[in-house]
Amino acid sequence: MRPQRLLFLIPLALAPAVLAADADDAFRALTEREVEWHFAEHPIEASYAGRADASDRLGSVTDAAQRARLAHWNETLAALAAIDPKALTPAERVNYRIFRDQIETRANTVRYRAHLVPMNSDSAFYSDIAQLPRVQPFANESDYRRYIARLADLSRWFDEHIALMKLGLEAGITQPRIVLEGRDAALESYAEPKRVEDSVYYAPFAKLPASIPAETAATLRADGARTIREHVLPAYRRLRAFLRDEYIPHARTTIAAYALPDGEAWYASQVREYTTLALDAKTIHARGLAEVERIRAEMEAIVREVGHEGDFASFLRMLRTDPRFYAKSGDELLMRAAWVAKRIDGVLPRFFGTLPRRPFGIAPVPAAIAPYYTAGRYAGAPYGSDEPGYYWVNTTRLDSRPLYALPALTLHEAVPGHHLQIALAAEQGAQPLYRRTGYISAFGEGWALYAEKLGKEMGIYETPYEHFGRLTYEMWRACRLVVDTGVHALGWSRERALAYLRDNTALSEHEITTEVDRYISWPAQALSYKLGEMTIVELRARAEKALGPKFDLRRFHDTVLAQGSIPLDLLEAHVAAWIAEVRRENDRED
Repeated sequence: MRPQRLLFLIPLALAPAVLAADADDAFRALTEREVEWHFAEHPIEASYAGRADASDRLGSVTDAAQRARLAHWNETLAALAAIDPKALTPAERVNYRIFRDQIETRANTVRYRAHLVPMNSDSAFYSDIAQLPRVQPFANESDYRRYIARLADLSRWFDEHIALMKLGLEAGITQPRIVLEGRDAALESYAEPKRVEDSVYYAPFAKLPASIPAETAATLRADGARTIREHVLPAYRRLRAFLRDEYIPHARTTIAAYALPDGEAWYASQVREYTTLALDAKTIHARGLAEVERIRAEMEAIVREVGHEGDFASFLRMLRTDPRFYAKSGDELLMRAAWVAKRIDGVLPRFFGTLPRRPFGIAPVPAAIAPYYTAGRYAGAPYGSDEPGYYWVNTTRLDSRPLYALPALTLHEAVPGHHLQIALAAEQGAQPLYRRTGYISAFGEGWALYAEKLGKEMGIYETPYEHFGRLTYEMWRACRLVVDTGVHALGWSRERALAYLRDNTALSEHEITTEVDRYISWPAQALSYKLGEMTIVELRARAEKALGPKFDLRRFHDTVLAQGSIPLDLLEAHVAAWIAEVRRENDRED
């Protein structure tokens, strides 16, 4: 009744604004309630968002708890449907779309029973949780007591995950067995440290703040060590035995998403989630094939430029085996990465008007996960913390970490890729928390791949081999469009996927296997990179054509990043509005 009553009290011309404000209020109230509920249900996510009020527990992951959450999310979606987006102000209309997509994604996880598979070949609940020492604050005794309580809760939390995976075995919803072989061994360092003090979970006790009295510090260390010994290590041992004796031997032998119950519909939902585009698998596959052909021609040109005598396949063999392209130690690889990163830092102001305040560090991928991990990864800082982000570099299997690919990797994972984009998003103070801490893969990964291409203009690639390294990374992402859809929608075998990467990229054999297993175990995520990058490249070309000599690359980059992580269609609308604004500015100047 409120809007109708107000219409009698104000001029008719003002009615739409009042209606929009009223709808804005209703929408914001809904999101605020949902965010508080979500953090209460997911205390680990609350910690990443800088909230300490639930840092003494881990939350429930039982099937019953997940189904209860689905019922709640369905109610939230119904409440959102009752709010007409057209009645919202433009800024809240963007928030509405992003918030609704977040809730829909969470609901789909349970609708399609994907929560029964809490791990893939790239990451897992048992390795992700090991980031707690980096995420939680440790400023006083209370912080340590909360952390100890959380460690004591880890045993229950692991058992609930095991129960979920048993349900998955019964329902035929598991990871493919082929991508799990040997994964039980990855738990060894967690389950059997030489000493309790060597456990990753003990790290916060190794150096307590000087403000904590010595006697209290000694008690905290003793309580922490006992909790790790009595709760954490036994939990990892139970999980290791379960994976080795039950889960891996009885996991499904198929690899495709469509082979799962409701698999075709689930894959379609994953494609929508990770691309934010209304594209089917065949269309994406065709786009991938076209990109592979285009990039292959550029790669062949470099083969000719360096004077290689032999065909393309022999050039790839040379790159995979020539020792001059590989570091001799992990320290050498880290130092080369640091050198490339600082070279990039030196030219950033020429390409960006706005840079983040938060710095980043460079560190090796944690040893416990490195053998099955990618060449590098960005690990963001908890929101609101005084921690840096980290560019992780994988220092294992040095013969599979080519130096000629390091500039592209650094541009992608550090700056101006993930660190710059994610840190800037977190600093968008006017946006709600679910925007500042949210991540939309098509935007984030698309931007990071665009950053690799931008490295050419920035002068970061110094040799033909480094240019080839960038192209092989771009080719790798184009191949993802082909392989992911090929496996999950078009009936490709794992062997065919491996051969396709082997024939078209300069990735090492180890990286090829790691990547294909990642695509198999994480359907559609790999599609986000190239489709996102293609969108940003297209938008830049559109802006350059529309604005001609008035096009400002720094302003374009700031515009793309100004909204944080957003769906690609909203990015397109945002850039179009910016182009129109610049044109109006130019008209006023003329």
